Amino acid sequence: MFDKLLVANRGEIARRILRTAKSLGYRTVAVYSEADASSPHVRDAHEAICIGPADAASSYLNTEHLLDAIKKTGAQAVHPGYGFLSESADFARALKEAGIVFVGPSSQAIEAMGSKTEAKRRMIQAGVPCVPGYHGAAQDLDTFTAQAEQVGYPLMVKASAGGGGRGMRLVQSAGELAAALESARSEAESAFGHGELLLERAIERARHVEIQIFADSHGNALHLGERDCSIQRRHQKVIEEAPSPALSQETRAAMGAAAVAAAQAIGYEGAGTVEFLLAEDGAFYFLEMNTRLQVEHPVTEMITGQDLVAWQLMVASGEPLPLRQAEVSFSGHAIEARLYAEDPSRGFLPQTGRAHLWRAPRGEGVRVDHGLRTGLEITPFYDPMLAKIIAHGPTRDVARRRLMRALEETALLGVPTNRAFLLACMEDECFRAGEATTAFIPQVFAQGFERAQATTLTLALAATLLVRARSPRQREGQRWSSTGSAQSLLRLSVGSDEVEVRLTLMNSQAYVVEVRGCVHTVRVLSARPGARYRVEVDGVQRTVHALWEDEALFLSEGRSDWVVEDVLRRPVRIEPGSDGRILAPMTGKMLVVDVSAGERVEAGQRLGVLEAMKMEHNVITPVAGQVSTLGCEQGEQVASKTLLFEIKPG
Repeated sequence: MFDKLLVANRGEIARRILRTAKSLGYRTVAVYSEADASSPHVRDAHEAICIGPADAASSYLNTEHLLDAIKKTGAQAVHPGYGFLSESADFARALKEAGIVFVGPSSQAIEAMGSKTEAKRRMIQAGVPCVPGYHGAAQDLDTFTAQAEQVGYPLMVKASAGGGGRGMRLVQSAGELAAALESARSEAESAFGHGELLLERAIERARHVEIQIFADSHGNALHLGERDCSIQRRHQKVIEEAPSPALSQETRAAMGAAAVAAAQAIGYEGAGTVEFLLAEDGAFYFLEMNTRLQVEHPVTEMITGQDLVAWQLMVASGEPLPLRQAEVSFSGHAIEARLYAEDPSRGFLPQTGRAHLWRAPRGEGVRVDHGLRTGLEITPFYDPMLAKIIAHGPTRDVARRRLMRALEETALLGVPTNRAFLLACMEDECFRAGEATTAFIPQVFAQGFERAQATTLTLALAATLLVRARSPRQREGQRWSSTGSAQSLLRLSVGSDEVEVRLTLMNSQAYVVEVRGCVHTVRVLSARPGARYRVEVDGVQRTVHALWEDEALFLSEGRSDWVVEDVLRRPVRIEPGSDGRILAPMTGKMLVVDVSAGERVEAGQRLGVLEAMKMEHNVITPVAGQVSTLGCEQGEQVASKTLLFEIKPG
């Protein structure tokens, strides 16, 4: 039916689709924005074409530009991946009108499930259990207030359109409702162009379990088991696994049957995911349906041995599903962790910058889907997810251990990530026991996430590698003795530590390092390609990754990543906002500016809202005083470290 496929996406999912399409003999086309011109997915395809500027609205979300790219390249089919236009009924309809195959469901099916309100109505008619709530057309505060009393607190405010945790707010009491409605509506309008909201009873301490379904144009429909996606932060999935450790065989069968019934109720074709909340008492409720391939589809592939993208292409070509329900088999357990460009120790603030080094882990049962390469610029224009690391094993604990080892061996130098946080999650006893609910992160990390402090061993290793990295260009810090040994006295900043370190280089090339009253012996045995070092510390060998860049040493050691600087050589830093100068914490767009020049503000007051990497971040003043400088305007794109506001304390 088609032999040339255009992938209307970017990053890891574009690469993953291209991999299967090429293996099946399809000619492939990649699209890219100006910001993604050097991204790996561009080179993975047979052909590639630019579709516009960096911002998604002008490129990956621009139907006109995509249709033009299809025409120029002669593509006969489009795979949308996930996100962007993957659940746009208008895009699917435009492709059909142009005679192009959309690798996904019909526009009617997308519309039926694209609105949470309409989806709930249809599911209730189909007999699928749904969470009690309000899904009406009236959107005024009085109606919501009255309906909230009937639904009961706590409850969820949700955007009817879209997903990914945007436009969702937990409301504990009536006094919080108005602010939650306003905030959710604003975020929904910004993210989806539609501010319609609904209310649902909050099912606390629930599990988030979803069923992978498939249907074809020949009347066949089946499910490929479930995935447990309970580990979430701000309604964004972090760790996913299959099968769910919480389901009995009876509940699994009932949930699978309900998911297939949901698909059949709307005449669905292609891949889809029906999401449920599993309550503590074993009851489950329809949450929503994602009419696309899910981010976490690899765990299903690893326990079934099936290629879901290949199945999508078969269905889009008019072929029947390759299996019947009774022929679907499952083997072992798989767990996926999402690697994000974010700093968990700073409230999970999204991060941008250059990936000075990227090295993916390898090992039995390990799979890595990513859109990275060494030297790639991580920009603020798109989602901060960089890679998915997946491990499979005969049991859940084998899969968990393999994933932890894979994360420890993952190296991304130059951009902070959530790697240490992921490891902390999987090491927690609640996760190990398979008992984590959607309350896991809020409960286990109620005080936030604090990165580990550097040990004296880490400090000794960091100092040694820094001196080695700098020595070809910088030796004035060394004093040579008559015996031929050399000494260096450094004052290093590593994480939140600032410490004095003394190194002595011995004739045997070993460094004796004194730090905080401890003495360590460090020997660099070899430096391998890719900034990999084999080192020996106090007689124990290990492999670490380190790179000297921008007058700093980037070090990846086990579970931690460090940026090591020489205090005597770095510029003086002031804690952001402590002097009244509020700088942009990242590159982004000022969605809202709340104050004006000359206005009086109090400590803790919101000054504006910065949008970056598809998330909204409140800009707060840490000091009280008068706004003396207004360095930004509403709607303006601002660079990281730009002066946004200056407060004259007092």
